[in-house]
Amino acid sequence: MSPNALRASVLLAGISLVLTSCAAPKETANTAGTSEADIPTTDVIKDVGKDPAAAKLLPEAVRTRGTLTLATSVGSPPGAAYLPDGKTVAGQDIDFADATAKVLGLRLKREVASFEAILPALGSGKYDLGTGNFGVTQERRKTVDFVTYINDGQGFAVRDDSPLKKVTDLTQLCGRTVATSAGTTFEATLEANRPKCARAGKKPYEVKTYADQGALWISLQQGRSDVVMSTINGLRYAVRQQQGLRFLNEYQRLDVGFAFKKGSALTPAFRAAVNRLKKDGTYDRILKKWGTSSSAIDASRINPPAKG
Repeated sequence: MSPNALRASVLLAGISLVLTSCAAPKETANTAGTSEADIPTTDVIKDVGKDPAAAKLLPEAVRTRGTLTLATSVGSPPGAAYLPDGKTVAGQDIDFADATAKVLGLRLKREVASFEAILPALGSGKYDLGTGNFGVTQERRKTVDFVTYINDGQGFAVRDDSPLKKVTDLTQLCGRTVATSAGTTFEATLEANRPKCARAGKKPYEVKTYADQGALWISLQQGRSDVVMSTINGLRYAVRQQQGLRFLNEYQRLDVGFAFKKGSALTPAFRAAVNRLKKDGTYDRILKKWGTSSSAIDASRINPPAKG
């Protein structure tokens, strides 16, 4: 069994013990508390063809080589998740990357990497591009170029018994324990705002970070965390699959894009490819498949204005 398959199997086993009451007997929970049957596998990009005009924007060396190395962070649906075989990945990020590559006449060499490792590795040239629901922020734009394909952002989820109704200011989290993913904009936002609690005369909130989505949700279910901060789409998808949890609210929206090393010559071609997918209807089909139509953007952009 591959390391990825072994890791997935261990996570599946652990989460199944916690979430047995949250899924029908015939279902097995995956790393986001989502049953295998709930990960859509319909091929909505099979008819995508090469667009010569978009492909012409690629550097000649890339057109000749015909391949790019893509780093993918695998966490939970709808972004990217493992199918039951423990090695095949599926998700919105996967569909957008594969469809864009088809428009450009390229073959992607996909490698699974940890979320926090991808952006630094782009600068070293290890990967040509990365996906992982990377939000466009001012800090990231200093070292990374983005080509946007959706708009997602930051939000919260809690257990049904939580007294929280809506979080509009992070001081509302003071004294609580917040679970989030390591190396993300969520962790950065929480850490940057933690001093506000002391200034308000309140006990600071505690931030617990997890590399695996499964551990994050177990933390919330078992009461070791009071609230989860994650992607808006990911939270909405996950709470639909788990009893006893609810989506709280959106906190702020962020554009999300393919990530490239700073100054990459690949960005014009990828922007043209995403816009081609919008024009031919593939873009909308991908969003509909993953239940994220509210994340549609009007047009792909390179390094749009970013939030902090």
